[in-house]
Amino acid sequence: MATVDTANPPQEYPDIVGARPTNPLAANFKPFIPPSVQLPELTWPHLITGTFLGMIFGASSLYLVLKVGLTVSASIPVAVISITIFRIFSKFGFRDANVLQNNIVQTAGSAGESIAFGLGVTMPAIMILGFDIEIARVMLVAILGGLLGILMMIPLRRALIVAEHGVLKYPEGTACAEVLKAAASKESLEVADKTHTTANAEIVNEEAASGGKIIFSGFGIGFLYQAAMGAFRMWKDTPQKIFAAPFKGGSISATIEPALLGVGYIIGPRIASIMCGGGVLSYLVLIPAIKFFGEHTTAPVAPGTIPISEMSPDDIRGAYILYIGAGAVAAGGIISLFRSIPTIWHGLRGGLADLLGQHGPREHAPRTDRDLSMRVVIIGCLAIIAVIMVVPQLNLRGNLLGAFLIVVFGFLFVTVSSRLTGEIGSSSNPISGMTVATLLLTCLVFLIVGWTGPHYFVTALSIGGIVCIAASNGGTTSQDLKTGFLVGSTPRFQQIAILFGALASALTLGFVLLFLNNAFTVYVPVSATSELRAPANELGRVEKLRGVQGLSDQNTYRAWQRTDPGGGAAQRYLLNPEGVPVYLVDPGINGTHKIRPDGSSVTKFDAPKATLMSYIIKGILSRKLPWALVLLGVMIAIVLEMSGIPSLAFAVGVYLPLASSSPIFIGGMIRLLVDRYLRVKFRHKNLSEIELTAEGDKSPGVLLASGYIAGGAITGIVIAAKELLPEWVPAVAKIDRRIQDWQMAHNPFLNGGYSDLLALIPFIVLCALLYLVGRDVVLRPRSIRRGA
Repeated sequence: MATVDTANPPQEYPDIVGARPTNPLAANFKPFIPPSVQLPELTWPHLITGTFLGMIFGASSLYLVLKVGLTVSASIPVAVISITIFRIFSKFGFRDANVLQNNIVQTAGSAGESIAFGLGVTMPAIMILGFDIEIARVMLVAILGGLLGILMMIPLRRALIVAEHGVLKYPEGTACAEVLKAAASKESLEVADKTHTTANAEIVNEEAASGGKIIFSGFGIGFLYQAAMGAFRMWKDTPQKIFAAPFKGGSISATIEPALLGVGYIIGPRIASIMCGGGVLSYLVLIPAIKFFGEHTTAPVAPGTIPISEMSPDDIRGAYILYIGAGAVAAGGIISLFRSIPTIWHGLRGGLADLLGQHGPREHAPRTDRDLSMRVVIIGCLAIIAVIMVVPQLNLRGNLLGAFLIVVFGFLFVTVSSRLTGEIGSSSNPISGMTVATLLLTCLVFLIVGWTGPHYFVTALSIGGIVCIAASNGGTTSQDLKTGFLVGSTPRFQQIAILFGALASALTLGFVLLFLNNAFTVYVPVSATSELRAPANELGRVEKLRGVQGLSDQNTYRAWQRTDPGGGAAQRYLLNPEGVPVYLVDPGINGTHKIRPDGSSVTKFDAPKATLMSYIIKGILSRKLPWALVLLGVMIAIVLEMSGIPSLAFAVGVYLPLASSSPIFIGGMIRLLVDRYLRVKFRHKNLSEIELTAEGDKSPGVLLASGYIAGGAITGIVIAAKELLPEWVPAVAKIDRRIQDWQMAHNPFLNGGYSDLLALIPFIVLCALLYLVGRDVVLRPRSIRRGA
C-alpha cells in the first residue's frame, strides 16, 4: 500500500544534494513516483526473482562472450519478464508488483550480464597461457570485481545521474524506464506524478502480457531451433562455401544460430555492418592474399608450422590472421580510450568532488536521493584490498603494488565506463578496450620492476580481470540507477539489489565457464613415436578423461602444462606413469580440434577477447609475439580511424570467424528494415532521432531478439550438459551416436551436395519471423499494436 512520507514533504530537484542549478533539466525534473510517496520496493520475492533471472541471462551472456566477444543489455527483457510474471500471479489472488518492485527485479537481474562479460573476456586467458582455471580463482575475481564496481559507482551517482540529467542520455536505461512506466500497476498509477501521461489500465495490462508473450515465444523458438540443429543434427549449423581458383583461399560461411541473429538485431545495423566488414577483410581479402603469395612456398612461413600451400582458410586464420586481429583490437581499444580522455577527466573530477563531500549535507535528502553510506563504500573497498592481498589464488599475496593498481585502475575505469554508458549505452561500452589498457599498463609496470616470469602472467590477469568486471558492473549499475532515477526508486535499495545479484551471479558463472570448457574438450591421441617427455618437476594433478571419450578409456593420468612450446601456444598433455604423453588436451575454449577420434564433431568457443588478453601479456612479459603481424593489425585500426570508422568493432570482426559475424550482420539488416518502417509509421509525431531510437529499442522485435538470445544460448549450455552426460549415463553416448549416424546417412539438410543451401531454409524462417514481429504484424493483438 502506498503512503506519503510526511517527514520528507515533496521537494523539487533543486534541493537534491549534488544537482547543478545551472542544469534546468535536472532542476525541474520530477520522477514518475514522487519522493514523498512510499511504495513497497526492496522485497524478497522480487529480489529473488531478479537474482534468478540474472543468473539465467548471465549464463546466456557468458555463452555469447565466449562465442563472439559480445553481450547485450539484459535490463529490458528482465523487466518485461518481471512485469509478466507478477501480473499473471495477480490473477490468482497474489499482489501485483508495483513499478518500483519491477525495477528492483531488473536491477538485480542486470548484474549477471556484466559479470559474465568480465569473466569471459579475462579468465579463459589463464588457460590459454597454460595454467589451470581454478574455480576458486574465477569466483574470487568475479566477486571482488563485481563488488568493487558497484561500491565505486555509489559516490559517482549524483555527479553522473542527477547533475548530468538530460546531458547523459543513458539510452538503454531510459528505454527500460519507459517499459516500466508503460506497464505500471494500478497502485503505481494512482500515486504517480500527474505530469507523466498514463494510458488506460486495461490497455497497459494487455501490452505487458503481449510483451511477455513475445519474449517467452522467442525463448521457446530459440530453444527448439538450437536443439533441433545442435542436439539432433537436423540441419547443418554452419553452411559454408570455399572458393576455388582464381580466388583460392576465399570463403563465406554463417553459423546460423538464433542467439547471433538476435545480437545483430539488438546492436543495430551500423555496428553489425562494421563488425562483419572486419570478417570480410579477413576471409575475402587477407586470407586469399596470403594464399596467393604463399601458394608456391615449400617451407613453412613463421609463425605457421606447415607450408601455406597445404593450409586451409582456417589454418591460415589460426597461423596469421589471429595475430593481425589481436593487433587491431588492441589498437582500437587504446584509441577509444584516448578519445575518452576529456570524459575521464570530467568524470574523475566530479566523482572526487562528490567523494570528498563537496556537494553539501545529506541528512535531509529525500527518499529518491538516499545512497548506501560512504562508510559502507570505504570499509567495503578496504576489505576488498585486504582479501586481494591475503588469498593465494590471485597470485597477489602481499603484493601491495598489485592491490594499488587494482584500486587506481578500478576507480578510473568505473568512472569512464559509467559515463560512456550514459553516452552510448552499456551494450556499446568499450570495456574490452579498458581491459587492454589495464593489462598494457600493468605489464609495463611489471616489466620495469622485473616481474616477467610465467608466475606473473596470472598476477597480471587477476588485476585485469578484477578491473574489467568492476568497469563492466560499474557501467551496468549506473544504467540501473538512471532507470531508478526516472521512475522514482530509492538508490540505496537498488544498490543493495545489484550487490545481491552480482554476488549470486559471481558464485555461479565460474561453474558455467568451466562446464562449457570441459564439455567440448577433445583428447587427441599422441603418436607413440613422439619423443616428447615431461620434466619431473612439472607434473600436475591426477585426471581422467571426461565425457564421451571417458567411456573408452577410464585410466588415470598425470597432467602436464607445457606453457611455452618453442614460443607457440601453450599445450596441456595427459601422461602415463612413465611420463610419456598419451593425449593432447584440446580445450573447449580456444581449442582447434573440432573432431573427436571417433569422428563425432564438437563446438569450440573462439573467446576472441580472452585470446587477445593472453597475447598482450605473453607478448610484453615474454617478448614472444610475431610483432610484424600484430603491427599490421595496428595499422588497419589507424586507417579506419582516419577514415572516420570506429575501429574497435571492425577489429573484433577481423579477429572473429566470418561465420560468427555474418548472422550478426543479417540481424542488423533486419533491424534496419524495421527501423525504416517505424520511421514512416511515426512520421506524423515528428519524433527526434533519440526518440526514434528509443521506439526501436522498445519494439517487439527487440523483445523477440532477446528471447532468441536467451533461448539459443541456454540450449547451447544444455547441449554442453549432453556432452558430459555419458560420464554418468553411458547409454546417452550410444543414442547420440546413432542419431548422428542416421542423420549423416539420410538427411539432405545435414549432408549432401545441397546441404549448405537447404540448411538456410529454417534460418530464413527465423529471420522472417523476426522481421514480422519487429513490424508488429504477428504475436500481438491488433488492438494494442503501436500506432494503431
